[in-house]
Amino acid sequence: MNFRGGSHEEPKIDLIPFIDVLLVILIFLMLTTTYSRFTELQLTLPVADAAQMRDRPREVVVAVSADGRYAVNQSTLEGKGVEQLAGALAAAAPTDGDGVLIISADAMAPHQSVITVMEAARRVGLAQITFATQSSGTAR
Repeated sequence: MNFRGGSHEEPKIDLIPFIDVLLVILIFLMLTTTYSRFTELQLTLPVADAAQMRDRPREVVVAVSADGRYAVNQSTLEGKGVEQLAGALAAAAPTDGDGVLIISADAMAPHQSVITVMEAARRVGLAQITFATQSSGTAR
């Protein structure tokens, strides 16, 4: 008695339905994944390791306090507008237009205050702008 069949065919695995299922899973994971947002980053600025700032006659230093007040070359300004700041920068900038603007902003200064300084510098024609930082050894 022979109970076994005469043909010995290997079972075939069909890969097309398997690939379809994997693609559906991949699309599902891509749509449901949450990505970290840049607004959730905790930043502490500004700190850098740099050489001490030297006093140069072509430099105009604008200090921005934590509450958004301005001081141009150590003289405090009354207003907080772009026009007042542009006037003070025009008076303090070198006449040849080859000056360097140094923005020394408090780490807690509003971002808009720094942008206002940059806009006033653009109006006056000061194209070279740099930011003053403190070294990481003296940071609080």
